Amino acid sequence: MKLFDSFGRHIYYLRISVTDRCNLRCIYCMPPEGVPWIPHDEILSYEEISTIVQLAAELGFTKIRLTGGEPLVRKDIVELVSMLWQTRGIEELSLTTNGTLLKEHAFELRKAGLKRVNISLDTLRTERYRYVTRLGSLQDVLDGIEAARSAGLSPRINTVVMRGINDDEVLDFARLTYQGWNVRFIELMPFTKVAEFVPAEGLRQQIESLGSLEPCSISDSGPAEYYRLSGARGTIGFITPVSKPVCSCCNRMRLTSDGQFRSCLLSDAGIDLKSAMRNNASPQEIKQLILEAVASKPEKHHLLEGVYPKRKMSQIGG
Repeated sequence: MKLFDSFGRHIYYLRISVTDRCNLRCIYCMPPEGVPWIPHDEILSYEEISTIVQLAAELGFTKIRLTGGEPLVRKDIVELVSMLWQTRGIEELSLTTNGTLLKEHAFELRKAGLKRVNISLDTLRTERYRYVTRLGSLQDVLDGIEAARSAGLSPRINTVVMRGINDDEVLDFARLTYQGWNVRFIELMPFTKVAEFVPAEGLRQQIESLGSLEPCSISDSGPAEYYRLSGARGTIGFITPVSKPVCSCCNRMRLTSDGQFRSCLLSDAGIDLKSAMRNNASPQEIKQLILEAVASKPEKHHLLEGVYPKRKMSQIGG
C-alpha cells in the first residue's frame, strides 16, 4: 500500500520524538534554564509507540527515525528499537542524537536493529562546543562518532551553521570528508533568534575553495542535496529549509513525545493519538486519525512570512 497526501506526495517516513528531555541546552534549541518537561504519564509508552508504528506501517509507512529531545536519555531505548524493528513493513530504522551518550549504546542499538545515526555537531572546538551546548563535552561526541562507525551505524554529521558563531569552521568540517566523514550543513531556523542563518549557496562557495563539488546521489537523500569533493571518501550535504525549501517533495509525518501526530515540523497543528488510544479507540479509528493527519499536510511551511511554531525545537522533535 502507498499513502499520498492531498498534494500527491508519497508519505512513508515517520519521525518519532521519544522524549522532550535532553542532557544539553543548545543555544538554538532551548533556553539556559531548559523548558518545563512534559509529565511522565503524558509521554507515550513504548507499547503505545509500537502500536502506532504497527498501524502506520499497515497504511504504508516504511521508514522510522527516533528523535528527542535526546532519545538516548530515555530509559531502555534499546528495547524500543528492538520492538520497532520487529514491526512488519518497517524497512529502515534510524536515530538522531547529540552523540554524547552514543559510545555506551552504539553496539547494542545496532544489534537491536538500528541501521543509521545522525549526530548533531556544530563545532570541532572544545570551548566553543561548551558555549553552543552549555553543558556538553566535545570528546564524548567524538567518541560516540567512532563507536557508531565501529558498530556499523554509518554516522552522518548534522551541522547547523550560525553566522558569527561557527561559520568559520565550514572548511574544517568539509575537510573531514576526505577522512570519510559524511557532513550535512543545515540552515539555522530564523525563529531561534540566536544568530543570522548562512544561506547554503554561500557555504558551497566557501567549500569550493578546496576543490570542485561534484553532485552525487545516495540512498535516502531526504531533504539534502549531496556533493563530493574530488578524492573525498565522504559526502557533503546541504539542507535548506530557509533559502530553498523542499516542501514539494516532503515525505514525512511526525509523532511528538506526548502523542500528537503532526504533518509538518514547522506547524503546531496535529491530531491527538494519545487521547484516542487511552480512550480505547479501535485500531481502525486510530488509522483513520492518521489518514486525516496525512490529508491535512500543508503544501509548504510559512517561515518566510514569519509564521513560526510555538514549541521550542527540543519539544518539536527535529
